[in-house]
Parts: sequence; structure tokens; C-alpha cells
Amino acid sequence: MGRIFIAQPVKLIVGMITNQLYLFEEIKLRLINEFGKIDYEGDVLPFDKTKYYEQEMGKDLSRKFISFAKLILPHKIVQIKILTNRIEKEFIDDKKARKINIDPGYLNAGKLILATTKDWQHRIYLGEGIYGEVTLRFKGGTFSVWEWTYPDYQTPCYIKIFNSIRELFMKEVNKK
Repeated sequence: MGRIFIAQPVKLIVGMITNQLYLFEEIKLRLINEFGKIDYEGDVLPFDKTKYYEQEMGKDLSRKFISFAKLILPHKIVQIKILTNRIEKEFIDDKKARKINIDPGYLNAGKLILATTKDWQHRIYLGEGIYGEVTLRFKGGTFSVWEWTYPDYQTPCYIKIFNSIRELFMKEVNKK
């Protein structure tokens, strides 16, 4: 019989997608009020590996990632995803389309998990309508992809971002 251990804290990350760049700052401030200090803020990147959001949100979409200094317990991602969905609903235009997509997830030493409301064969139900997906795994000194990893998350640019955030996480957990 395996021994039951309490889950270790993980690093909260948030990816945001919009074509209204001022929203990055507005949402960032909202999230700081909820989760505290940011320890990583990436550059604004083109969101051009898929057209998935274009019909709803328009063209010329960009993405930005942030992560938070304060670690969270992994099960908290369910309530965080519910909160970010609620925030998205505050930014709906007159055609009932989102102006921003807010995707929370977390990483630890071995993986990057994204929270989603969509079930699929490689996702695990976490509760309250939220699923978790292991989007990247840490192997051979870097994050690497799975067959289902989103195209943008497969790029060297994104891998570099998550390796950098993982370094921050490892420094934090090694302090303890």
C-alpha cells in the first residue's frame, strides 16, 4: 500500500490572449489583487499558431504569460479557473464575445498543468466542471511536448518561458 502524502505547493501561471493590449495590464492588476506579487511577466507574443479564437475575439491576437511569487496548492486551480472565467465574462462585447481569454495553470518540477472547462481523452476531471491537462513534461533538463500539446506551447519561445518560470519555482522550493 502506498503512503498518502499532502500535495506540495506549485507555481501559479496565467496566460492571457487578446487583441486589445490594454487589457493585459487591467487583468494583471486584478490578478495581483487576488494572488499577490508577480515574479515573472513575459513579453507580448503573437498568438498565430492557431485561429481557434479568431471568430470570437477577432484577428491580430496576442498572448502574455505571468506567474506569481506565492505558491498555491494544486487543488486550488479549480477555484482559480472559475474565478478567471468570471473575470472573462466581465469583458464581453455587445456581440456576446470575449475580449480576453484568461488561462490559469500551474507548474512544478515535473510538469505544466493547464485548467480547462473542456473534457477530452487526455484530461482529468478535477471538480466543479474543471479539467486538468498535463500540457508539458520536464524531461532531460527542459520542458517537452506530448502529442496533444497545443501548437504554440510546442514552440521554443514558450518552452523557454516555462523553463524560466520553473527556475523561479525551483529556487523557491529549495529555500525551504
